[in-house]
Amino acid sequence: MRVSRAQAAENRKRIVDVAARLFREGGIATTGVDALMSAAGLTHGGFYAHFQSKDQLATEACSQSLSRSLGKWAKLAESERPLEAIIEHYLSAGHRDNQGDGCLIAALLVEASRSSPDVRRVITEGIKSLLGVLESNVPGGTRKTKRARAISVFTAMVGALAVARAVDDPNLSKEILAAASKSLATAYLPEDSAPE
Repeated sequence: MRVSRAQAAENRKRIVDVAARLFREGGIATTGVDALMSAAGLTHGGFYAHFQSKDQLATEACSQSLSRSLGKWAKLAESERPLEAIIEHYLSAGHRDNQGDGCLIAALLVEASRSSPDVRRVITEGIKSLLGVLESNVPGGTRKTKRARAISVFTAMVGALAVARAVDDPNLSKEILAAASKSLATAYLPEDSAPE
């Protein structure tokens, strides 16, 4: 049965949306096309009508995930205390517990290094964009100082989130997020906003 162009576009979007979530939840390599298409409510055979390969889908899904993260960060950067808002959001229990809707970088931290050049390129561009948001909001005089601080904040947040997700002890996970948040606040936020 043929579908209209509008329906085909809607199906493609649904596949990318589902892939973006499933790849963050379980990884790219371990998420099979059958399971992905089933989760999208479509048949396996329809996959290749939309994508030449799983890698093409992974590239698009990663791009979409990173664009959404950038949108969240840009919105948070509009707040009165942008860096504090980004850190609080990123290192929150809600972000930790909602991996399928969270940061792609933390979810695919190790797998990304083994991904295709296209996926790595998209991830690299996404990281550069996220660093740009941080760079605009960290204290520091020179561009070089601000860039170094942005990289420090970003890598500390991603590492803390990944480790907090990895442990099976809820109290330790909570401690990891709190310690990272306090450390970043102490280093980069005004004293009156640093958590106790």
